Amino acid sequence: MDADEDGDEDGQQTLTDSDRSEILADLADLADLAVYQALLSGRGVRGIIVDCADCGEQHFHEWSLLRASLQQLLDEGQMRPHEPAYDPDPAHYVTWEYCRGYADATLSDD
Repeated sequence: MDADEDGDEDGQQTLTDSDRSEILADLADLADLAVYQALLSGRGVRGIIVDCADCGEQHFHEWSLLRASLQQLLDEGQMRPHEPAYDPDPAHYVTWEYCRGYADATLSDD
């Protein structure tokens, strides 16, 4: 049996190296998210600010919404549209970069 174009013999889509790297990055983000939430929620941080390349605006994602979105991305390969946060207070949200820096500083052995 011949392999389908861009697939294997069973017709399943094969992952490119780029696809595999993106999935691994998403898995890491999902694992990191739990750490960030544990470190920051007690300090009043409700979630993460994401700059949207499509609309050019910032989106405010609460921890649970972002976790569900990342899981959906891993499971289905895309995220469905969702309702934006209602009147979010930007002071309660931080960027991925802030989370990474805070976690690095907090969990550092130095």
